[in-house]
Amino acid sequence: MSEPGALHLVPNTLDFGTAGVPAPLDELLPLGVIRTASRLGHWVCENAKTTRAFLKRVDAVYPLARPLQEIAIVELPRPNKGRDAAPGPGAVDALLGPARAGHDLGLLSEAGLPALADPGAALVVAAHAAGIAVVVHPGASSIALALAASGLNGQSFAFVGYIPVPADERAARIRALEAASRRDAQTQILIETPYRNVALLEALLAHLQPATSLSVSVGLTLPGGFTRSGTIAQWRQRRTGLPGDVPAVFALLAAR
Repeated sequence: MSEPGALHLVPNTLDFGTAGVPAPLDELLPLGVIRTASRLGHWVCENAKTTRAFLKRVDAVYPLARPLQEIAIVELPRPNKGRDAAPGPGAVDALLGPARAGHDLGLLSEAGLPALADPGAALVVAAHAAGIAVVVHPGASSIALALAASGLNGQSFAFVGYIPVPADERAARIRALEAASRRDAQTQILIETPYRNVALLEALLAHLQPATSLSVSVGLTLPGGFTRSGTIAQWRQRRTGLPGDVPAVFALLAAR
């Protein structure tokens, strides 16, 4: 019986779905990651079409070990119910078949690091349970980059993901996050679907206290990307427009 292969967590760039010609891959990912991606013949991903597009970018820098049409690409099963519900364990475990047969297997995110604010954690858990080595590769994470650029507390922070959309629920959640931030001196990090960027910013400006610090990072690693940090009072005095088609990361830190 052959030794099992490894599950490789392969980072993607942060330019997924953005307009314009993408930058060469070797300007955005380490060459070692690109070389690893070029040799993998089995992939698990969210979307097979965008994974093929990623592999074409890999091939432009370092030739694929086999033709693209011969590479096996399988999509992660969709959640059962609700936004955060995980797929059944049986469906996920079946995706490890190539690794059990001795082949290295890649897990690819649509943007950034797999399983970080992104589907795929269930596959990583299944790999550990099956005794399959998990190898994580370096690459950009919008969450980590935004925190570093914010100037807020990087010693204690929490990623809370999406918050409710209905106005009353959203207001209550924002106030609860501010209270937790004040209590623990902890940066709270949020994300939103790009077309709701402006709505989230307006809600934060409406419901946070004037002395609370807010940082917004938009399109990090992309041309024209930026980070702005300041108190809510400063944000209210000088509004900053946000695009509705570029990812943004929001971070807040309440004054104590």
